[in-house]
Amino acid sequence: MDANLIFLIVIAVAVIILLFFVGSAISLWVQALVSGARVGLFNIVFMRFRKVPPKMIVTSKIMAVKAGLDFSTDSLESHYLAGGNVSRVVQALIAADKANIELEFNRAAAIDLAGRDVLEAVQMSVNPKVIETPMIAAMAKDGIQLKAISRVTVRANIERLVGGAGEETILARVGEGIVTTIGSADTHKMVPENPDMISKRVLEKGLDAGTAYEILSIDIADVDVGKNIGAELETDRAEADKKIAQAKAEERRAMAFAVEQEMKARVEEMRAKVVEAEARVPLAMAHAFEQGHLGVMDYYRMKNIEADTQMRDTTGSADEKTE
Repeated sequence: MDANLIFLIVIAVAVIILLFFVGSAISLWVQALVSGARVGLFNIVFMRFRKVPPKMIVTSKIMAVKAGLDFSTDSLESHYLAGGNVSRVVQALIAADKANIELEFNRAAAIDLAGRDVLEAVQMSVNPKVIETPMIAAMAKDGIQLKAISRVTVRANIERLVGGAGEETILARVGEGIVTTIGSADTHKMVPENPDMISKRVLEKGLDAGTAYEILSIDIADVDVGKNIGAELETDRAEADKKIAQAKAEERRAMAFAVEQEMKARVEEMRAKVVEAEARVPLAMAHAFEQGHLGVMDYYRMKNIEADTQMRDTTGSADEKTE
């Protein structure tokens, strides 16, 4: 192949590549030029090599300039490369400027990089947001449970958006304040009669300290009477005492029954000893006969005594039955 032809082909490819990169850049450059935004042509071209979308940067620049703001292109590019949302930041800065809220580009970029929606924060500074707490149950001093729902009106605090606590902290602190206020009431009737006592005491605690919001008001939406917790606790305590007393009584009954059985066993043991002793009498008498210590007449006299004793026992039993 001829060297001149190869040279022409290389020139053609270079021109095509140049037109590809420069062609779209020229349209964006002209758009920025007629809009009053100063963005260099070569800067737009090299944005592709820096992996920055030129259209988004130029559009954001034009939007800021038309709103009376001016940011350097390098600032927009660096924020995009850091992972930020350039369009969202520019829109937030425009909204803040129109609302006379002091907000610099670096602070807005820091808020965006911190993971917060900077445009929503600016909108909340202008139009406060209402947060509704879940139903919170607490018990007054008289033992009656109360359930309250409150609505918290908050406004975003731009100065504390970076590093400030979120909505969850606000809800937790308001819930804590409601529980404390209800718990300090002498009777549960005081709270429904004066629901503003909750909001006043909660606001006095400065619950928005260290948060990204400023509490404007706390309004009690609903207060309901719940269970009689004090009565239930007393009932449970009485039932527990009853079971303890029953257990102790059962223990004493078991011990008494054991003692009774022990005494019966001892009685039977003594009877067995008596029977054993009576069984030895004939042997003793036989031994006395053999040794000559007991005569026949002695034996008969003993028998007569036994018969007489038996007759008297029988007569006594008959008299008792007759009576």
